[in-house]
Amino acid sequence: MSVTHLTVNNISFTTFTLNGYHDLKEWRPILTIPYLLMFIFSSTSNSFLIFLIITQRALHSPMFVLIGLMAAGDLCWPIFIVPNMLFNFLFDWKQISRVGCLIQMFCVHFTGTFQSTLLLWMSLDRFCAICKPLSYHTYMQMPNFLKFVIVPVIRNIIIATAMVSWAGKLQFCMKNEINHCFCEHMAVVQLACGDISINNILGLLTLFFISGADFVLIAVSYVIIFSVVIKSGRSHSKALNTCVTHIIVISGTLVFALLSSLSYRIPNNFSPNSRIFLSTMYVLFPGCFNPIIYGLRTKEIREQLLKFINLGKVLPQ
Repeated sequence: MSVTHLTVNNISFTTFTLNGYHDLKEWRPILTIPYLLMFIFSSTSNSFLIFLIITQRALHSPMFVLIGLMAAGDLCWPIFIVPNMLFNFLFDWKQISRVGCLIQMFCVHFTGTFQSTLLLWMSLDRFCAICKPLSYHTYMQMPNFLKFVIVPVIRNIIIATAMVSWAGKLQFCMKNEINHCFCEHMAVVQLACGDISINNILGLLTLFFISGADFVLIAVSYVIIFSVVIKSGRSHSKALNTCVTHIIVISGTLVFALLSSLSYRIPNNFSPNSRIFLSTMYVLFPGCFNPIIYGLRTKEIREQLLKFINLGKVLPQ
């Protein structure tokens, strides 16, 4: 039985129970295998990518620093939810405090928006490198770059904080069982016994005003890049490779996030398990695929990886 405290008019729960995939019953522990494998792969590959960028001087340029930051985000993002999920599946540890739930919600959503903004910064880097090559180093100097960085970061913090703070004001007097594996915003607020219209709006703002807006700006920047490359008559294979790389990553993440968010708001035939799968994939998908996309498809990183491997072969055992 969850501990509760009395409020003025209602009883508001101070703990929640995470009941994700509860329909699977005794089959739930099997879910540990795919989620653990994805978590290990994400953690290992992103850690190695960060190590490679830090240790190889040839990768100490703005573009690769941004890739390293993305790998750091991909490394941290699953940590906020996967270990708790695994303990839930294996040992039936389902309880989470209200404060812990709100902290987890903020960490998950802020890290997600930060990843989206990193892709926007990377498109800005490519825009300057291809469209303004003579001024690239001037634009990408830290004081100038921070001017472009600070605005979206402040935007992300304000919206994520407002979303979580408003969720923290809700009264949960009817039910404390979250049909999810982590404290996703809509999975939590739909349990409230009061009006959640503002929470709905804040959740949509987070999705459309951050991820959606970043996607539009990235698309616009690459349209400009293509037009400049085509008009100049230069080979546009590198620009195309960069564009496709970024669009694949943000499109995949945005589709999972969009489907998960809208599944709570519009009539649909999504089962609870399908909704949980979509939500967990928008956290795990980037961490598993970004190292492959940026590691194997980026020539400079691939070359440094081969040098590192060959160096290991020639070192005395």
